[in-house]
Amino acid sequence: MSVMNVRRRISTAALAGTTVLGLVTLSACSGTSSADGDEGGGKLDVVASFYPMQFLAEQIGGDHVEVTTLTRPGVEPHDLELQPRQASELRRADYILYLKGVQPAVDEAIAQSGVKHVVDAATLTKLESHGADVGHDHGHEGEEHAGEEHGAGHEGEDQAGEEHGAEAGGDPHIWLDPVKYAEVAQGVGDSLAKADPDRAADYRKNTEALVGKLKALDTEFADGLRNTTTRTFITAHSAFGYLAERYGLDQHGIAGIGPESEPSPARIKELQSVAKQEKVSTVFFETLASDRTAKTLAKDTGLRTDVLDPLEGITDKSRGDDYLAVMESNLAALQKALGAK
Repeated sequence: MSVMNVRRRISTAALAGTTVLGLVTLSACSGTSSADGDEGGGKLDVVASFYPMQFLAEQIGGDHVEVTTLTRPGVEPHDLELQPRQASELRRADYILYLKGVQPAVDEAIAQSGVKHVVDAATLTKLESHGADVGHDHGHEGEEHAGEEHGAGHEGEDQAGEEHGAEAGGDPHIWLDPVKYAEVAQGVGDSLAKADPDRAADYRKNTEALVGKLKALDTEFADGLRNTTTRTFITAHSAFGYLAERYGLDQHGIAGIGPESEPSPARIKELQSVAKQEKVSTVFFETLASDRTAKTLAKDTGLRTDVLDPLEGITDKSRGDDYLAVMESNLAALQKALGAK
């Protein structure tokens, strides 16, 4: 082999090595987080605790975020136990969005994560206490401006969390009320804009679009449930207290706020009486928890069964591909069960 050929091969190899090094460096730079205004333009690494938080992060973050959810599809969120890999994901996150009180293992891991941008959705609206039975004394009116009271600005979120998110017995199912969920969306948009100020305008634009969809959903529920034969529904899991309160309905849950609680014989007898007195036609069950008790109650009382989805996760059994679609299915199920006119 000639000296010239050797030199050419050495030069080609050196050039290739330089090119590879350059590509690796470029790739590393392009993956740099832009949290706190860092240069680099990479996606914000967002960790969401379970589906309702994931949906908000994806809708508001858009193309600027990479969202990882701690709760896999089909897993009941209340029962989640974190794997070591997930704890590592938490510590590496740029931004964490969760709902305190739903998943104790997540709450503990987040407290130890050391991540700067952590948002508890419970601090972005007002939690209320709901039992297995929720009446409709408050109705739909009078809460239109709740977002101005609890959702605007969001400075001092830690203090808000102490006031609202840590209330003993507070019902965490705020996402099932489109108005409260819109308040949370506003707060998430504001917090993402603070975490990633270079793209704040996009986050605010996406927030506005999502809030518009949630307001339209609220109008659909209000109009669709305005005139019904009965205002009472029975559900396996008492997740629909905010929804019942918002639209003037009576929720009677077989179990309490937690889906794992078992009803007593006295509770079953009470529900049988409610079904007869209030002309209830349907007992609702859900996709992520056992339907055994709901179906037994329905059989014993001669009622139908149907799905009312608490939207704690999306699976292939869900009646829709995302939050908005499943909520539309929930509305249709309620209209049928309540005899909407």
